[in-house]
Amino acid sequence: MKANAQVDGDNNLIEPKRAQRNLSVMQLVDAALAGEEGVLTSTGALRALTGEYTGRSPKDKFIVDEPSIRSQIDWNNNKKLAPEYFQRIYAMVMDYVREHDMYVFDGFAGADDKYRVPIRVINQYAWHNLFAQQLFICPTNEELAKHCPQFTVIDIPELKADPEVHGTNSEAFIIISFEKRVVLIGGTEYAGEMKKSVFSVLNCLLPSQGVLPMHCSANVGKDEDVALFFGLSGTGKTTLSADPERFLVGDDEHGWSDRGIFNFEGGCYAKCIDLKEEKEPQIWGAIKFGSVLENVALHPETRVADYADSSITENTRAAYPIEHIPGAVVPGIAGHPNVIVFLTADAFGVLPPVARLTKEQAMYHFLSGYTSKLAGTERGVTEPEATFSACFGAPFLPLSPGVYAEMLGEKVESHNARVYLVNTGWCGGPYGVGRRIDLDYTRAIITAILNGSIEESGFTADEVFNILVPETVEGVPDRLLQPREAWENKEEYDARAADLAARFADNFTKFTDVSKEVRSAGPKTK
Repeated sequence: MKANAQVDGDNNLIEPKRAQRNLSVMQLVDAALAGEEGVLTSTGALRALTGEYTGRSPKDKFIVDEPSIRSQIDWNNNKKLAPEYFQRIYAMVMDYVREHDMYVFDGFAGADDKYRVPIRVINQYAWHNLFAQQLFICPTNEELAKHCPQFTVIDIPELKADPEVHGTNSEAFIIISFEKRVVLIGGTEYAGEMKKSVFSVLNCLLPSQGVLPMHCSANVGKDEDVALFFGLSGTGKTTLSADPERFLVGDDEHGWSDRGIFNFEGGCYAKCIDLKEEKEPQIWGAIKFGSVLENVALHPETRVADYADSSITENTRAAYPIEHIPGAVVPGIAGHPNVIVFLTADAFGVLPPVARLTKEQAMYHFLSGYTSKLAGTERGVTEPEATFSACFGAPFLPLSPGVYAEMLGEKVESHNARVYLVNTGWCGGPYGVGRRIDLDYTRAIITAILNGSIEESGFTADEVFNILVPETVEGVPDRLLQPREAWENKEEYDARAADLAARFADNFTKFTDVSKEVRSAGPKTK
């Protein structure tokens, strides 16, 4: 299925009762304020609340089971919706769109004009349309004049599904139809569903064109050296890519073609819980007029954002155009990666702060997509829980993870990219006993990776995790590099390390379409 295939004619027939098309940022902010959809903060950002849904709803996301794509989709990882249910929801959505005023944005997903997909986003809310304008790529006036959408996103939060009638799991629905070339979203006000649905579409369309879709951030140095940062939420992907000494290509979604890498988006969507100016000055400064804050608590009189307040949700977000980051690469296109970093926040405290990976090890850890989340409560239940998400983005992969891993391996080998595993989690003990690796140490590690000085060190094989650990990194204590040495109780370290290795192995049993070399590149179990 190619991104430049003929568009379904129905997409151009979707006409709201009164369409407010491609409004300016100022016009959309005015409309949102007039409709009481949000308020302005002290910095001029628009703050909106998303109600019951303060994050994505994976259980409510479906791909329509259609003949043309049925054999391509990995149904072990994606929920199918029968065509008859889709037709009922589609008819309901069309009736609503044709009877109500809507906001329309026309733009692109993908900065590279060879692979970009023209999209249309139709919204019930003005602030959702502002979000779409800031997160996707805006066309020039010339491009807008001949814009023809190949995929249409229709987002109507107040329209709810009936599970008995529509075959959904709840009132919320996020549905992708590749034959109709449409994404339908309803029952949820969380704006991130739009961005991740389009990402899922690209994850299906682009591999057949030789483009590897990647859930990663990217930046480029003054010498045009390119770095990719993969990682799940909380690992530092956005923080570490927003480097004042380098130029941001994008913070979340990219493609890797035979021409290099390119950003899928025109903006950033940063998690901003506990955001501090001194730690993340670029993100802090980006939150100004034109930006959208989701579910951030405000001082009732001054409307100053309180980023430490998680009373609404931990998943507070800031959406802003990439131009708000000083020196960002516009358009978001760069060369082939020199360096690839897999970020993990290991709450078991057993992975080294940094390790070098072979191509096979890179494929193994790419498929594993490991980090850990903290179980329990604020009262101190500290047992960590291992979390694995294939390709660091399993919820957005329509195809088998092996497809993406094979592409990664081929591109790493073709372009001699160096790959590293960086642990931004705990050392000296698990969460609750040890301490989190200092951000300054992590930044020193990233610097050594980017400038190549880490390769001047000797490397020692980790007998459990089967990876090469550097003996020295400038700015990082040598003792910290060997996690076992940082533990007072060495036997407890051994037990914890063996436990995590076993979890890796157990998770990897589901990948049946990978080579023996990749399978044997993981941690060693007894």
